[in-house]
Amino acid sequence: MSQNNVLKGVILVALGATTYGMLATFVKMAYSEGYTTAEVTTSQFILGIIGVLIINTFQKLKNKDKVVKATPKNIFSLMLAGTSLGMTSLFYYLAVKFIPVSIGIVLLMQTVWMGVLLEMILEKKLPSKQKVIAVFIVLFGTVLATNILKNDIALDWRGIVWGVLAAASFTTTMFTANRVATEISPAQRSLFMLLGGSIIVFTFGFITQVTPFNLAIFLKWGIILSLFGTIIPPILMNLGFPLTGIGLGSIVSALELPVSVMMAFVLLNEKVILTQWIGIILIILAIIIMNINFKRKI
Repeated sequence: MSQNNVLKGVILVALGATTYGMLATFVKMAYSEGYTTAEVTTSQFILGIIGVLIINTFQKLKNKDKVVKATPKNIFSLMLAGTSLGMTSLFYYLAVKFIPVSIGIVLLMQTVWMGVLLEMILEKKLPSKQKVIAVFIVLFGTVLATNILKNDIALDWRGIVWGVLAAASFTTTMFTANRVATEISPAQRSLFMLLGGSIIVFTFGFITQVTPFNLAIFLKWGIILSLFGTIIPPILMNLGFPLTGIGLGSIVSALELPVSVMMAFVLLNEKVILTQWIGIILIILAIIIMNINFKRKI
């Protein structure tokens, strides 16, 4: 593969990760205006589905015969996989309701060791030394990044529980996304996974929304949230990952972590101290260690 293609892939993945990293700050800003978690997630998913539907329609018109049609089995598998996508959004947004965004994103990054654990259970083999070292670095980095040891303000336990649950469901999403119905187009896969996720989101909204649904969210934050969370990142990642490969793509996508913290620092005035930045750098270092090939011949 040419260097140009790899560079193009790196840029696409970096933009996707950066876009996704901005999301939690916008959610927190929507909360400050009195919108509920149900309103935030519902508007994001409805507008996201409309956006991805438009993309699918364009692709069908452009490629006519080349588009591989999804079978009923594909649709069912992707919708089932998409339920974890819906749970990730819900749990993550509930987490940042109770804890700072800079802590929420660090908890979401626990997918690094959760992914290693899940791989070990599913493949019934012990992880490599490289992965074990990476897991310990992540855990140590998390202690520093969440500032647990020096924090004067006790972190709300609800935020921590929701954050860990978001990481667990995100691990499931990442695992299934790379294995389910890979023969159909990324836009179709995104659409059916979104439809699966929307079942979870709409059920949550139906149960928890006690006040009348504020439709202003669609114009105020819904468009931004759907673009930054549902439409742009998956498209850029799906275009970029085949060009970079999973290893390099995973390293570049770790950009989401510092971008998320910087956004919270600049727009929400969240306090981020030096030890937290060291913890964040350690987590990124662990992702690099996990995905780099040390045995490559020079």
